[in-house]
Formats: sequence, C-alpha cells, structure tokens
Amino acid sequence: MSRLANKIAFVTGGGRGIGRGIALELAREGADVAVNYRRDATAAEATAEEIRVFGRAAITVQADVADVDAVQAAVARVIDRFGRIDVTVANSGVASRFVSVRDLDVAEWRRVMSTDLDGAFFTARAVVPHLTATRGNLIFISSVGADLAAPGGAPYHCAKAGVNTLTRVLAKEVAKDGVRVNCIAPGLVRSDMGNRLIDFFGDQLVQGIPLGRAGEPADIGRAAVFLASDDAAWVTGKILRVDGGACM
Repeated sequence: MSRLANKIAFVTGGGRGIGRGIALELAREGADVAVNYRRDATAAEATAEEIRVFGRAAITVQADVADVDAVQAAVARVIDRFGRIDVTVANSGVASRFVSVRDLDVAEWRRVMSTDLDGAFFTARAVVPHLTATRGNLIFISSVGADLAAPGGAPYHCAKAGVNTLTRVLAKEVAKDGVRVNCIAPGLVRSDMGNRLIDFFGDQLVQGIPLGRAGEPADIGRAAVFLASDDAAWVTGKILRVDGGACM
C-alpha cells in the first residue's frame, strides 16, 4: 500500500531540481501535490503533469517565498483547492555567490537570507495552523553546507544553519499538537545548483563522496517520503543528512 495514500502535500520550489524530485516521489507514494514555483511556470507545470501520470491530482502555485504575503496567499490557494494540507516541504532556496566575508556585499547577504531562511520561516508560519488541524508534518530542506562551512559561501551556509535551528525550535513548539517537524540536509545533488558547483570546482567534489557519486533529486525525494510517512511516526526535530557519506 502507498505510504502517503490520499495525503495532500505542498512543496515550495517544486518545479525543478530537488523540489521536483521530492514532489514526484511524494506523488509516487500516493499524495496529491501543490507545486510552488517562483518564476518558471513551464517547469512547474511539467512537474505537475508528471504527477498526474501517477494518477494523483496536482496544481501549480506561484509565489516568491521571500514575500510573506505571497506565501500566505499561496497556502490559501492550496486550501481552496484541496481543503487541507498534510505535508509541507519547505524546499525553496538560492545559492550564494562565491565570495569571502570580507568582500561580501550586504545586498548579496540579504538576497540569500530572504529566500533561504526568511522563506523557510514564512512557509512554516503559514502552514503550521493547517498542519495542526491534520496532525501533519513539515520538512525543511537545508544543506550539509551548514556543517561544512566552506569558505566563500557564508550567506548560504549561515541561512541553512538557521533552517536547522528553526527545525528544532519549531519541532519542540508543535509536538504537543501532534505535528512533526524534520529537516533533510542534502549533500551534492545533480540539480541546477549542484551541477554549477561541479562545473566550477571540477570532479574533485564527486571524488570526495565516500559512496562515489553525486546524489539525484529522487534520493532526497525518497528521504522526504520516509519523514512524511508513518514510518517516521516517532521522529521529530531531526536533521537527516543525505549526502553519500560526505559529512560524517
């Protein structure tokens, strides 16, 4: 039996990359999915169409997660269409430009923080009342970069470290309501962002992964299915690092 049969899922940044992989795996396990996107409506609709091939319902919902009012409106549209939300995956994120803290422009710091950390907070704030109603669960997507803290990536790594802490705080706040909150911290994944890193740094990035390959979006999607399902019924407040062993 499908582990997420007839659940309603909302995935931010669900049109491409890791978000797409998550949305498809949730649908494969029986969930109907609302696919959020910021700009690429074509990619989001393509993901939605793939979900429908599984026999599940799918809609696309435009919103920039850095805009608190847009996030609230997007969640309202999901509720209008499906009536509830059982699972939310706060996946939206942008990479930071490679630059030292000394040379980092304040605008670049704020650009990354507004999507990667503020966006996670705005999403959580908007969906928690609905997850409380369904005793559902929220999954954040951070990064092993929060642990590795590589030079040149301060905005991204600091934002993702903030997401890790937000996971733990929120999990403690809503456990009494039967809501679980967890986080997946991917390693190097073959998405637009991951492929740019490989192009920039070369194959040495992949060679440093103990399991010998970069991840695929479906690897993260399957981890999300586990956390969203009853298989993880006694799991909350955890950071699940899915990285091929890169961060041990």
